[in-house]
Amino acid sequence: MKNALQKESLRQLLIAQKTQLIDKIKQAQGGLGGRAEAAATQLSAAEQSHAQNMTERDTAFAIQEHDLAELEATEQALVRIEQGSYGLCQDCGAEIPTTRLLAFPSALRCIGCQTVAEAATGPGAALQ
Repeated sequence: MKNALQKESLRQLLIAQKTQLIDKIKQAQGGLGGRAEAAATQLSAAEQSHAQNMTERDTAFAIQEHDLAELEATEQALVRIEQGSYGLCQDCGAEIPTTRLLAFPSALRCIGCQTVAEAATGPGAALQ
């Protein structure tokens, strides 16, 4: 188990990450929603490419979905801290190394189990 100082440091890291994500999401939702809208204000209608605008819009949506998923993972990590299960691999129950948690504070799995999970659900999973 992580000591109290390590847990508190990781909790503070998660809180800071949560705050940054919330600010980023709010900023994306306010004003110009993305590069497509910014481009539309600067370019004449003849200069704008419909395909480019669609791509920009899709990219903005994908980034927002990623940010929301990351926010949810961060909030769940904070819940696990309160429950006392933070830092334990959800698959094998082993302690997740502090170095991994510092790099990826909302990690659910140890490196070994994460590798197995990605192989099972990744792009090459259907080929196995």
